[in-house]
Amino acid sequence: MRQFLGATLLLGLTAATSLNAADTAPGKALFEATCVACHGAAGQGNPALQAPALAGQQAAYLQRQLLNFRTDLRGTAAGDSGGAQMAPMAKGLADDAAVTAVAEYLASLPAAKATPALTGGDAAQGAKLYQSKCGSCHGGKAEGNPALNSPRLAGQSDVYLQTQFNHFKQGKRGYQQQDRFGRQMRMMANSLNETELQDVLAYLNTLGAK
Repeated sequence: MRQFLGATLLLGLTAATSLNAADTAPGKALFEATCVACHGAAGQGNPALQAPALAGQQAAYLQRQLLNFRTDLRGTAAGDSGGAQMAPMAKGLADDAAVTAVAEYLASLPAAKATPALTGGDAAQGAKLYQSKCGSCHGGKAEGNPALNSPRLAGQSDVYLQTQFNHFKQGKRGYQQQDRFGRQMRMMANSLNETELQDVLAYLNTLGAK
């Protein structure tokens, strides 16, 4: 009886795995055709191209950002060269269903880990700053919080995070009235100075480093 139950459980797990693979297959095909050159075969990102890690990010967040690019809520500000490159790629996806498929595929991948590129910063001080200013939305370990529409930060490139943080401060992100969550982050970005940002990034590197 025990052997039968074990075999039945194994069969169920195998079937579930196959079903999940089948569910994400369309998104994988779209990702490989459209995104892999910049974001990497495993969605790990490419800091040299300012392409963020996408693997393991929340599907809802990825979907929202793709839709923002498609509707010019992001990527049209002067000086945002990375956003300007991303906008036509997002618009190259056929429809909302394609956007959802790509987002769900990326969310199904193991969360990315990053190699720190920035030096300096006080990680201990950054931990205090992060918990007081960022943790209530992005999670105690920077794992993100879907209920608050806050993305995962752990495992993201420090160079990319620095660039995007400064884009919020400079009005290159969160500049459209309809981008409610972007505008919220723009307000928070103005609560940290450059030294404090470096400390927070040093702390985040301890959470998602390879």
